[in-house]
Amino acid sequence: MRVLVIEDDATVADYIVKGLKESGFNVDHAADGKVGLVKATTENYDVAIVDRMLPHVDGLTIIQTLRASNNTTPVLILSALGDVDDRVKGLKAGGDDYLVKPFAFAELLARIEAVLRRQESTATQTRLKVGDLEMDLLAHKVTRAGEVFNLQPREYKLLEYLMRHAGQVVTRTMLLENVWDYHFDPQTNVIDVHISRLRQKIDKGFEKQLLTTVRGAGYMLDDPQ
Repeated sequence: MRVLVIEDDATVADYIVKGLKESGFNVDHAADGKVGLVKATTENYDVAIVDRMLPHVDGLTIIQTLRASNNTTPVLILSALGDVDDRVKGLKAGGDDYLVKPFAFAELLARIEAVLRRQESTATQTRLKVGDLEMDLLAHKVTRAGEVFNLQPREYKLLEYLMRHAGQVVTRTMLLENVWDYHFDPQTNVIDVHISRLRQKIDKGFEKQLLTTVRGAGYMLDDPQ
């Protein structure tokens, strides 16, 4: 696995590079954004770790340039900026995860492994299944026990996210960040409205209820068996 580390702080960079090499990764390091951008766009990496504030070219510009050129290399953003707005900007720029400094190396490693798993899953998975509910990602088709559902684009995106996190509690914040792209106030009832509509379509008339509300926590899509 090849990792590109773009970090201008020598102490932090040495800490990351040393730990990754000891964990079996092949690591390249760029000490500024200009060099990092060249490496990221001309060489192949399995994941890039990009500091947000860099000399010459900032981290968000690097990520936006990669995404504009259809480069799908997973990017983990490192930053001392930990406010929600800062995280939002990083993720909307095309980052796959966001880790606030200071951090433990064990968490950095776990996040790298997580984005690599997601990348592999996205690249190979063409069908999602929860109980008798199925989503064909290529045909953009949703069925349950053979019945085809006509979902609106936002309903489809919502269901896809829930299916990808089947068996897990999905919070309102997670849905706002990943389905609505942070365009709505957290107090909006838009999530409740769409969850209700989705439940009417995929659960109404079926003995098993797959989509449930976890009071005080969020929602869960799961096969009750």
